[in-house]
Amino acid sequence: MLSQRLRNESLKERIMSAEQAAMLIEDGMTLGLSGFTPAGDAKVVPLALVERVKEEGVPFKVNIFTGASINSKVDTLLSDAGLVNMRLPYQSDKGMRKNLNSGKVHYMDQHLSHTAEFLRSGALPPVDVAIVEVVAITEEGHLVLSTAVGNTPIFADMAHTIIVELNLAQPLILEGLHDIYMPAPHGDRDPIPLKHPGDRIGTTVVSIDPEKIKAIVVTNQPDVTADMAPADEDTATMANNLIDFLRKEVEAGRLGTSLAPLQSGVGSVANAVFYGFLDTEFTDLEVYSEVLQDAVFELMDAGKIKMASGCSLTISPAKHDEVMENLDKYRDRLVLRPQELSNNPEIARRLGLIAINTAIEVDIYGNVNSTHIMGTQMMNGIGGSGDFARNARLTFFCTKSTAKDDKISSIVPMVSHCDHTEHDVDVIVTEQGLADLRGLSPRQRALAIIENCAHPDYKPQLLAYYEEALQRGGHTPHVIEKALSWHAKFVKEGTMKATNQGETK
Repeated sequence: MLSQRLRNESLKERIMSAEQAAMLIEDGMTLGLSGFTPAGDAKVVPLALVERVKEEGVPFKVNIFTGASINSKVDTLLSDAGLVNMRLPYQSDKGMRKNLNSGKVHYMDQHLSHTAEFLRSGALPPVDVAIVEVVAITEEGHLVLSTAVGNTPIFADMAHTIIVELNLAQPLILEGLHDIYMPAPHGDRDPIPLKHPGDRIGTTVVSIDPEKIKAIVVTNQPDVTADMAPADEDTATMANNLIDFLRKEVEAGRLGTSLAPLQSGVGSVANAVFYGFLDTEFTDLEVYSEVLQDAVFELMDAGKIKMASGCSLTISPAKHDEVMENLDKYRDRLVLRPQELSNNPEIARRLGLIAINTAIEVDIYGNVNSTHIMGTQMMNGIGGSGDFARNARLTFFCTKSTAKDDKISSIVPMVSHCDHTEHDVDVIVTEQGLADLRGLSPRQRALAIIENCAHPDYKPQLLAYYEEALQRGGHTPHVIEKALSWHAKFVKEGTMKATNQGETK
């Protein structure tokens, strides 16, 4: 079994325990961890490092760079142990979130396509040690990645030390799914030669100098993924609203019957919206996205999707075994790429993607907050939504119209934190309806969003605010002293709802 996985004989002498490998990591280093939401991530060496630091009892800090979110146990233990100085570019773990919101961890919320570029240009500390999960090491000493690519190629290229987690729980049939291509430095870069989601332009392995591999830790741990919340009435309605809109785009001749390559963000809402395509007339669909979640495989099984390109296979526990045991039937329709390609703005623009992402809140002019609760508390991060939003052919942001038992309106006078400006947002979708913002002035956008997307309980408040703002004038009318008063009211009173008729606060 191991001989099929570790094919370079000279590297067998570097097999060691996770505890021994963790001794290669020094205080002040920057670690590049494989993995993406959370698939293909390093699972045992980071935990061994936590135990080592606890036993030694001396101050110890490292920077943790990843592709996106990783195993929540790893993120929590690293941050709770006080090991993390800087974390980037994305996380989704409650423990890490608590520590970064309290200021114990520095967190750089970054567009996912930017990390490799920042490293390449020297704008970030260089990666010292790359900890990489693989399914195999080739005869040449190159790395066959597992269920995610993420930022692993740039981490492995930059690091002076590579620690390999050779995971026997990840099926060897994953070999061949990857397409590893790294752009040249700025100023010496050719156009990326990718014209279709299924194009292969690189290699199936991460090519490295095998002398950089200082430790190989043999593991047998499957990805720790989370259950996807099933589609509920609201998300099903949102999906129907979005798909009806796409039908009208086809009727108007702005889209073909197979639409355009689809991108869907991470999480249950985006996954549920994708499920909406199951009971439609659309076929021969293509996906060019970050994560490939459960719905992608359901749509493949239904004959709806003919090709899917992504950065990771982020599959729920309920679907995981079924997909992995039948990977042969999908492999000619799957490609896994580095995230600087899966999220590349140049490619998003060239392919003319339809981008479907989620929002925490949207204001009446179409600005979107996708990261912060009440303007200050980081949720997960911007992820790849910005990579796609500005560059897609058609950009959707989806959100339920209310949260916290209707005590929060997701449609507000002004977002408390802005991740995506009105210039990058085409269509807002809620369970109440849909607002097409293309070609509209700010005043027209405000009326479209309030009328079509706001919850009925909040429409009068929003209209009252907007009418008062009109009295102030301006291209984008606001009542500045009241623009964030809805959030202030919630923080103070636990609700955004007006307590008397005509109240706009």
